[in-house]
Amino acid sequence: MASTTVKVSRNTLAELEKLRDQLKVGSLDEAIGALIRRHRTDALREVFGADKGKARAFTEADRGEDR
Repeated sequence: MASTTVKVSRNTLAELEKLRDQLKVGSLDEAIGALIRRHRTDALREVFGADKGKARAFTEADRGEDR
């Protein structure tokens, strides 16, 4: 894999290093990857869980008259 330099502020670097320690990963690259995966998972949960807890099972009263 090719290496690339990314410029970030010292504050962002410090936050990434804290996150790396919290996630117990070996590198900042792994910490950033974990953030990306978490973001994807949260986005999917938000989209596919829109009616979670709101939907209910169909009942006999829900059936149409013309079947």
